[in-house]
Amino acid sequence: MKIHPLITSSDELAALCSRLSRSQFVAVDTEFMRENTYYPELCLVQVADENEAAAIDPLAQGLDMTPLLELLTNNEDVLKVFHAGGQDVEIIFNFTGRTPHPIFDTQIAMMAISQSEQIGYSNLVESWLGKVIDKGARFTDWSRRPLTERQIEYAIGDVTYLADIFPRILKKLVKTGRGEWLDAEMEKLADPENYRNDPTLSWRRIKAAGRNPAMLGRLKALAEWRELEAQDKDIPRGRIVRDETLADIASHPPKDQADLAKVRGLSQGWKDNEIGRRLMETLARSRPLADEELPPRTARGAPLGKEGALVADLLKLLLKIRAREIDVAARLLARSEELEQLAAGVRKGLPMLEGWRFDQFGHDALDLVEGKLAFAVVGGKLKMTHVDDVVDAVSDAS
Repeated sequence: MKIHPLITSSDELAALCSRLSRSQFVAVDTEFMRENTYYPELCLVQVADENEAAAIDPLAQGLDMTPLLELLTNNEDVLKVFHAGGQDVEIIFNFTGRTPHPIFDTQIAMMAISQSEQIGYSNLVESWLGKVIDKGARFTDWSRRPLTERQIEYAIGDVTYLADIFPRILKKLVKTGRGEWLDAEMEKLADPENYRNDPTLSWRRIKAAGRNPAMLGRLKALAEWRELEAQDKDIPRGRIVRDETLADIASHPPKDQADLAKVRGLSQGWKDNEIGRRLMETLARSRPLADEELPPRTARGAPLGKEGALVADLLKLLLKIRAREIDVAARLLARSEELEQLAAGVRKGLPMLEGWRFDQFGHDALDLVEGKLAFAVVGGKLKMTHVDDVVDAVSDAS
């Protein structure tokens, strides 16, 4: 594979993208910094196909990134391959308002051909190629220039290895017939709605107990205010106010600005500074959430009770057994909240009761809650046994 020097000119980038646009796939990775800014700062982009690889410097003076962004978001003929690509996709979306498509994530793909829930890139490379990645440059400051040869070599390795591994994973997926299992997961990764930042919805990311409309209305107003403050100052939202502090203020609103000095997580200065004044004005303007905005009561499943909790535990055991039997990540088959909902009597709207998930797991999960499935120890291993089969075997033996 040909490795190019660091690309810093628009002509070089345009020529590279022209060649890559004729490839079947392009492996993509990014290096960025987000510790001190609201939006992540893109510092390096690495791309590779089966023939060549390059690192691109988006901080280079006068570099026109358009050909690369068009390749990633507007060329449907080239598959874009990432590993754990959520943050990479977010950065591309911030630049263009679009996401890479079609898309393939090797971390997600590994869930369909192994029991790996979230395999890291180093482990992926070692398991497929037998190579150990030098992690020395992992925590480097990618915004500093000039980049060293070691940094560039480390960064390009992320896509050269990926370009080597991807066809092997794809071959195994085809062999096992599990490629279609991943279609919905890949489309979910590429869904622009996952990356669109609406300040009015930011409150949903904050953990808050209860469904009190007045409290949640305050939380919604405060979370939106914090997003706008952070955007204006271009700093991480946690630098304004931490989530737990925001939730505490929403639950126990101060009577006046002076009371902000008593809030854990805020400095004494908030009692008389401008940002404290703006926070109090936000609280004063807040309104209780409308009924249609309230989170559903079954956000984490219907009330279980003691018996339901036991059934949910049995379903989780069943999930582990099935995942081991077919060598697939348990999370790809079903999530804990789904199992709790099933145990509580929910039968509609659960992904595990649809399509391939129903065939592989959901059917047995239903049988378990309906008393048609039991557990047995066979040869020292826990197995699932259908009750009807056991009854038939006993009848035949007698």
